[in-house]
Amino acid sequence: MTTPATQAMQTRVMLVDDHAMCRSGLSELLQNRSGMVVVAATGDREQVIPLLREFQPELMVLDLSLGPVDGLSVLRMVRTEGIEVPVVVLTMSNSEEDLSAALRAGVRGYLLKDMDPDDVIESIGRAARGELVVAPTMAVKLAQMWQSGQKGSVKRDLVDTLTERERQVLDQVARGKSNKVIAQALDISHNTVKLHVRHIMAKLDLGSRVEAAVFAFEHRTSSEHPGKGGEPENPSGRRSS
Repeated sequence: MTTPATQAMQTRVMLVDDHAMCRSGLSELLQNRSGMVVVAATGDREQVIPLLREFQPELMVLDLSLGPVDGLSVLRMVRTEGIEVPVVVLTMSNSEEDLSAALRAGVRGYLLKDMDPDDVIESIGRAARGELVVAPTMAVKLAQMWQSGQKGSVKRDLVDTLTERERQVLDQVARGKSNKVIAQALDISHNTVKLHVRHIMAKLDLGSRVEAAVFAFEHRTSSEHPGKGGEPENPSGRRSS
């Protein structure tokens, strides 16, 4: 039995799916996994904001199809309200258009309902720890989109616009690290990491951390010596960037 004390130690998850069976099944799978607890579940768009405010989940699992409602419109509504809960899409859609739209909306992951249940739960757990997760078949499509589409036309000269520190940050992003972990690894402040990430996204014309990770792998932007940029120390004792 989950006690309030135990629940406080677990990652709070909210499910948004218009199929009751999907909500029930996923909820049971997640509840049986140590470290996560489902605090709210709904298939009603109008309940999403009130439930987010009431239960303050640390991760939201969202279906792209909510009856007549587009799941990404729900995500945009959430962001308009200033709620920054990380979102993992769990959907039947394997279309490149939906994948691209979801990544542009800033989701932390894109998973498919036909994946093995254990893989879905494991991926959601990784997302809860701050990692970027994409269904294997969609990761292949994402790489193909980059190779043949607009992002695939990005030239090496764009990589050359990145500073050494930005390359180090991009390398960490590609490894699925959160801003907090990156700050610790590179011995810089959390706000400095966020600033670097914004600069990287702008310079490379990227819409999400998943796209940044794919870009890093495609263009091999990894720094040879992460965390050793040789910058002078600032008065606070942390390395400047």
